[in-house]
Amino acid sequence: MDASLRDELKAFTTELAFASGELIMRYWRGEDMHVERKADSTPVTDADRGAEQLMRKMIAERYPAHGIIAEEFGNERENAEFVWVLDPIDGTKSFISHVPLFGTLIALLHKGEPVLGCIHQPVLGELLIGDNETCILNGSPTRVRPCPDLSKAVISTTDPALFAQGKHHVPGLDRLAEEAWLTRSWGDCYGYLLVATGRVDLMLDPVLETWDLMALIPIIRGAGGVITDWYGNEPTQGRFAEGATGNPGSRSAVVAGPEVHRAALGVLLG
Repeated sequence: MDASLRDELKAFTTELAFASGELIMRYWRGEDMHVERKADSTPVTDADRGAEQLMRKMIAERYPAHGIIAEEFGNERENAEFVWVLDPIDGTKSFISHVPLFGTLIALLHKGEPVLGCIHQPVLGELLIGDNETCILNGSPTRVRPCPDLSKAVISTTDPALFAQGKHHVPGLDRLAEEAWLTRSWGDCYGYLLVATGRVDLMLDPVLETWDLMALIPIIRGAGGVITDWYGNEPTQGRFAEGATGNPGSRSAVVAGPEVHRAALGVLLG
């Protein structure tokens, strides 16, 4: 993908983020919000659905040949050369609680590989876009912060209850928390934004869906960080290869600067 096309698609990603953010903020400021529980017991709101519908409409009008993978309304042309991956509100539990630890996730895949990623937090006015080489927060470059070892690291995860329930338990997780300086639960996509902008050193989650994960890859790599699954593998594990079909499903993620990432995997894998 040449530079001019990349810049065009970045600009359109920004349009998607600001348009969906404007809709989301209407509900945040008090517009009646209807909350339902989906089959997996997670909440969904009118804001989730409205933001996704808006972004789908914008993509269809500007790039009708592009595909879409999204949380609320399914997939279209997921084998297209360019595919958008959308999570209109990542962190709906925070959103319905009026806690600004949520955001809109937008990713663009080219021939199955994530080439652009965006996290937009409309309440705080933070727009983060990465392209695997650079990461820009509100127009300024940002990087993961240097951290020499785990004893000085701030680590975070979305929901400690997932570990307590035994889902994707990794031996050594408790020891990882013991070795870190601080352990927090600044969760969902905002935790990864904090890593990419140098405010948290390690973010890890045992369960991420496709729409949770794809935007994170170009962002973290663009900020100089490392993103793998819990076992040090590529986060996509080749399942977005050109010609692949269907929803690749859930994955895990360990995200940090190189030194902390290496140390964290050493603890997690014993």
